Amino acid sequence: MRKLIYGMNLTLDGYIAAPGDDIGWSVPSDELFQFWSDRLEATDLTLYGRKLWQTMSSYWATGDQRPDATPAEIEFARRWRDMPKVVFSSTIDQVDWNTRLVTGDAVAEITRLKAEDGGPMDIGGATLAGAAMRAGLIDEYVLATAPVLAGGGTPFFTALDTWVNLTLVETRTFPGGVLLTRYETRR
Repeated sequence: MRKLIYGMNLTLDGYIAAPGDDIGWSVPSDELFQFWSDRLEATDLTLYGRKLWQTMSSYWATGDQRPDATPAEIEFARRWRDMPKVVFSSTIDQVDWNTRLVTGDAVAEITRLKAEDGGPMDIGGATLAGAAMRAGLIDEYVLATAPVLAGGGTPFFTALDTWVNLTLVETRTFPGGVLLTRYETRR
């Protein structure tokens, strides 16, 4: 059975994007960027909601070809492009870069994918992750909390029907005061 991990950069008040989908506050240090790149390398499959997929694919599909790309960005772009991905959407009809589109029941498909043999899966996008959270499918949460307050926007966590008990398994501080916390779901 595969492990499902939900991790993103977020503000101290719990938002992954400020109003207007502004993520300008989330520019990672080189060390944090490398952390996310290494996580990508250790992941077998990434699951995306439409919005995050469009954000990621608009930049990282060709991120290694930008004249100002750093070696770390080149490595991340290549890892991202080569990574098998699944996008869940009923509003787009085409995806590229080693990606499969699912237009049906996201929770049913995520449940099926978790039951397969294989390495860990990452899930990204607030709406998609929220559905997986409510269904009890997420095994681990990775929060890179920036010392900034957005005051609103897209929340990392969704409204739940019941609480989820977690066990803290790692803390780490990155430059700029970003605090990484990693939790496993207690079952």
